[in-house]
Amino acid sequence: MVFEKEGIENTEKTVEMAVKTARERGIKDLVVASSTGRTADCLEKFDLTGLNVTIVTTAYGYGAPGTNRFPEEKRRHFLEKGFKVITAAHALTGVERALGTPASDAPGNVIAATLKLISRGTKVCVEIGAMACDAGVIMPGESIVAVAGTGGGADTAIIMRPANTHKLFDTRLDEFICKPIVALNNTKA
Repeated sequence: MVFEKEGIENTEKTVEMAVKTARERGIKDLVVASSTGRTADCLEKFDLTGLNVTIVTTAYGYGAPGTNRFPEEKRRHFLEKGFKVITAAHALTGVERALGTPASDAPGNVIAATLKLISRGTKVCVEIGAMACDAGVIMPGESIVAVAGTGGGADTAIIMRPANTHKLFDTRLDEFICKPIVALNNTKA
């Protein structure tokens, strides 16, 4: 499916399609980006029995120093439900953001900008796959369904085989479940 535009309004449909596809294909791992908990909250609308759900949040300090945008009460809630919740720096642009704008020529920024030609969610799906591998919660090379998006919600879901950050080019994007038509101003990280 291709959404007419990027954004939060696609979140519920994206998560619904991701869960449905994971079940149909026998894929056990669902990896979901959620900076504030909004996309994670959407997960609760669906039957996730039998799925290994990993929520990937952004690193501390993206707002105020020492704080995380994913509320601690949500983290506890999802951990109690048996989900994994990992917090890490963006695999592609974490340290490179210190060097300048997202358009800088640092290798991670070039990779990120290239993936954003497909959609911002594609860039984030690759990142959260690597971050989940780096955290040891999924195995590199095994099929997962990754969910990510643009501007506070989900609009991209991909069947993929992630790799650890240090072997990023072993990542394989096998099938797009959904993605948006990319806006011309698609420059935010």
